[in-house]
Amino acid sequence: MNGATALINTLANCGVEFCIANPGTSEMHLVQALDAVPRVKSVLALFEGVCTGAADGIGRMTGKPAATLLHLGPGMANGIANLHNARRANSPMINIIGNHPNFHVGHDAPLTSNIDTLAHNFSCWIKSECTADSLAQDGADAYTATLRQSTGSTGQIATLIMGADAAWGDSLGPVEPNAVPQRAKVNESAIDKVASIIEKRGSNTVILLEHHGTEQAAMAAASKISNKYGCKMFNGTFPARVDGGPGRIAIDRLPYFPEQVLGTLNGVENLVLVGGSTPVSFFAYQNSPAELIPEGCEVTRLSYIEEDAIDAMERLADRLGASKQSITTFEKKDISKPNGELNTKTIIQSLAATLPENVIVCTDSGGGNAAYPFCQSTSQNNWLSLTGGAIGQGGPCSVGAALACPDQRVLAMLGDGGAAYTIQALWTQARENLDITTVIFANNSYNILDVEYGRLGVTNVGDIAASLFDIGNPAIDWVSLAKGFGVPGGKADTGEELCALLEKSYGTPGPFIIQANGEIKR
Repeated sequence: MNGATALINTLANCGVEFCIANPGTSEMHLVQALDAVPRVKSVLALFEGVCTGAADGIGRMTGKPAATLLHLGPGMANGIANLHNARRANSPMINIIGNHPNFHVGHDAPLTSNIDTLAHNFSCWIKSECTADSLAQDGADAYTATLRQSTGSTGQIATLIMGADAAWGDSLGPVEPNAVPQRAKVNESAIDKVASIIEKRGSNTVILLEHHGTEQAAMAAASKISNKYGCKMFNGTFPARVDGGPGRIAIDRLPYFPEQVLGTLNGVENLVLVGGSTPVSFFAYQNSPAELIPEGCEVTRLSYIEEDAIDAMERLADRLGASKQSITTFEKKDISKPNGELNTKTIIQSLAATLPENVIVCTDSGGGNAAYPFCQSTSQNNWLSLTGGAIGQGGPCSVGAALACPDQRVLAMLGDGGAAYTIQALWTQARENLDITTVIFANNSYNILDVEYGRLGVTNVGDIAASLFDIGNPAIDWVSLAKGFGVPGGKADTGEELCALLEKSYGTPGPFIIQANGEIKR
């Protein structure tokens, strides 16, 4: 057995089920190994940004890493934007990056690059000096690293840089999986401190639940405390995954713009952090603070990102005598289908009125984010947000979510700007016959840039600036593009047409694309 086959067998033994691949010459022995180990499903993507975004979707929906197979430094570089998003989402992932054999590196062949330096930007664990003897254990260690919650925004991505000589060399065979890491428990003193503050300040306290704190069990404990003491609870603006809909914990998100966050938190005396960090402005603005907390507000931490937020919240509820308190959940409401031309209101209403049960939603647009609160009263859902701000995530992430959860319909809501970054995802959707509905908000503009320009106080946009925000010259025919990739679809100009196409897509197996022509703004 060679090193590559030992590696893939080891990853399969650990629990890796998918390898999303865009291989090159340096990875041929690993391709051969994937052929020999069908326990790992191999999925081809035409672009590395689709590989990394799909692995992100798998990680968010299963809690386990998928592997990516990328071709040397340039291939990895093509996937970095979605690796950035995955790092911010704390998604577990194993990148296998092929490299020249050791004896060839020194010759500076055309594809030679400093892979380690690039990988440090998104990796919590890197191994580059692999041998045929070490490769299997390196794989087991990479898997373990993806399940070990790192501090801050380090993320849970392991990068294995595999020289071709390590892949083709003789190996002793696969190794046994390592022990699964466990989250640390919060110190009792943190529980006591937060409990004392809530007892004193009650309704003037906000509990901010992020990362592990967005699990239903953690939010249920927070809801009980909220109902007893009157404190408010929020998720962050772009959580990696939140499960919502009727019967699940009712919770709002912090808004996007800094003045909106400050307005939401106005009057709050204490902010309790559960699994996340102090809110900061997405971008810097002149005469605007970076940290978005009201003057005089005290920030208290219950748990760090790597700690067990569920256990901490449940112990806090016990300490406050709130364990038997009721919880507040989203309630089912009937939303009527809209009429007339498409705009922000009618598009969101169409999406909410037709949302299927048990759907996975992937958003990569301001319009998709705006739809979130309106969809929580219609059907249960798993909502995956654009965590790192690098557009081009939604389509690839929907591929991974559909691979991981074949019994659920996936809805991807994309802006036309972001869709153009990774439109190759449609080809993989068609190849794998994935049940994905893709809605592209076709306003022919980088709308968020237009909004940000206005926030500078510019009232008259010049011709050059306007041209840099305009993607309608020439206009993109998304349905024709999708047809070329093997995905059927249709165009909607009215609420009636959009609802009809949405319902058609949900009732038809396989992928479907809808071009929603209208003015939708953040």
